[in-house]
Amino acid sequence: MPDVRGWRKKFGVLAPSTNTMVEPDFYMMAVPGVTAHISRILMTNSSRDRDSTEATDQRQRRLEEEMKPAIDRVLTAEPDYMVMGMSAPTFRDGVEGNRKWKARMQEYCGGLGMANGAEACERALNLLGVKRIAILTPYWASTSSHVIRFFNEAGFEVVGHKDLECPSPVAIAHVEADQIRAALREIDSDQVEAIVQCGTDLHMVELADEAERWLGKPVLAINAVIWWMALRENDIQDKLYGYGRMLSEF
Repeated sequence: MPDVRGWRKKFGVLAPSTNTMVEPDFYMMAVPGVTAHISRILMTNSSRDRDSTEATDQRQRRLEEEMKPAIDRVLTAEPDYMVMGMSAPTFRDGVEGNRKWKARMQEYCGGLGMANGAEACERALNLLGVKRIAILTPYWASTSSHVIRFFNEAGFEVVGHKDLECPSPVAIAHVEADQIRAALREIDSDQVEAIVQCGTDLHMVELADEAERWLGKPVLAINAVIWWMALRENDIQDKLYGYGRMLSEF
């Protein structure tokens, strides 16, 4: 028998333990009959006061060790589909890295489908028919370099880019709307056909919808695009308004 609340689909959602944005964002974008069930990936709120590739690689290794336990916990709820509520690991090592990461996660969860940030953005940009993009992240260069590599390998040209260099994971959710608006204007230009925002703890979903109107081009907030991929992969075609054009038009 179907779940009485999740009678269409139950999504198992993986989110960093430090992230305070992706869970309420997914709940805000809920549609009838679809429920989201969060499993937290243990992540320390360590300082990011300097950029270090070595430290970033160490965090990635620790994160990889935490993925299977987080998946095992949420699988006890018998979800129909998985959603990765953290974007940085999905961009790591470019397109091939994303494909290998997804295959590994699907092995952990018994073959369930899984929406993830890198693949969702790739699909959305291809549907929009754009090639030249600008990227906004809360990261430092040791992480955002993987984001740029992914989009370049996926066939897009990154013509604008800004890292907010947040001092810790929790601090990402402290970035205020005025700072994000200024960053969007800074990376926009006549060359830019669409803007992509990465980092699921950045408060961007509603602001991206607003920015699409005053910039006159698509602004892809990663939480909205991940949610869009999850819904559409499960043949849930409900249109949602106020979170950007992918959910309202595609």
